[in-house]
Amino acid sequence: MIHSQFLVSRSNLFHNFSFFKSKLYQSTKLLVMVKANAYGHGDIECSKLMEEFGADYLGVALPEEGIKLKNNGINLPIIILSPGIDNFAEILKWDLEPSITDFEVLNSFIRTIDNLNPGSCNIHIKLDSGMNRLGFKTDQLEIITDFINRYPQVRVKSLFSHLAAAEDQKHDEFTLGQINLFSEMCDQIEKKISYRPFRHILNSTGTERFPSAQMDMVRLGVGIYGTSFVDSRSLKAAGSLRAPIVHIHTVKDGTIGYGRYGVAGSEGKSIAVIPLGYADGIDRHLGRGAASFLLNGHRVPTIGNICMDCTLLDITGVEAKIGDPVTLFGEDPTVYELAEILGTITYEIYTSVHPRVARIVVP
Repeated sequence: MIHSQFLVSRSNLFHNFSFFKSKLYQSTKLLVMVKANAYGHGDIECSKLMEEFGADYLGVALPEEGIKLKNNGINLPIIILSPGIDNFAEILKWDLEPSITDFEVLNSFIRTIDNLNPGSCNIHIKLDSGMNRLGFKTDQLEIITDFINRYPQVRVKSLFSHLAAAEDQKHDEFTLGQINLFSEMCDQIEKKISYRPFRHILNSTGTERFPSAQMDMVRLGVGIYGTSFVDSRSLKAAGSLRAPIVHIHTVKDGTIGYGRYGVAGSEGKSIAVIPLGYADGIDRHLGRGAASFLLNGHRVPTIGNICMDCTLLDITGVEAKIGDPVTLFGEDPTVYELAEILGTITYEIYTSVHPRVARIVVP
């Protein structure tokens, strides 16, 4: 049976991993984000590769994402970035490491450990250095230090923050201010507790542009999967979305697809159908010729509206047969190209690919 596939290149992932690793001191830890199904690339598949490559931590958004990885034999420590306020019993049961992002979360966590008395456990505390999304602010640090000293069985593995605009040079002064403020906040906490948690603030772009601020760990997100806001040539596309041709026919003097937006004309057009549609994450705005995909070394445009489960391509003049693969993104076309057409970011292209499309690791 012919299927669509999201192919994950082990060699390209390793290239990206090695690129970022080359910017780090030997002692600097590396956390790889595998939330949202590893940015669409397959969380289990990519987590196993990250273990193989030598990552130190994995990061997910939700507890269920971490539990899924544990259930599938992943042994790396896993940070839960958005633990919620009523999931801590489950998080502790699975030996996951929650981030504590505000007082509501902190109080819920305290209630859980008071009730369960779980013994030792690891957490991570988020500080707000200027993103103004989540995290404790400077005037709230005393309460944090009081909590740390009151619960010695709770080990704060790290203090961390998030850069708001590391990719944009016009915001460099703000970014450097975030880094400095975060360092000062960490210093204030560490003066009042008996140990030093490790620190991390750099994301993928921050690691490329501000490696001197790598501190104790960096967090790789979309960078590990091949997107760079600094130099796209430095990284390789880790994933490529491909679909086979399942049907070919010729249309003459007729219209094509929903709404009759595709027009064949008197000379006729050769139409190919691939089994990927908007239910699989192919944005409808890529239809009607807005995008073209790769078939046997040639770019072929979409024609007509993208359907729920299939996309129509104008392959007039291109030799093709049933089963020939069409690349929707990868090395050609790149995900940057599709993102530009849609006026969005590469993250959205990757994460839109539906789980019903098989993720397959290839060399």
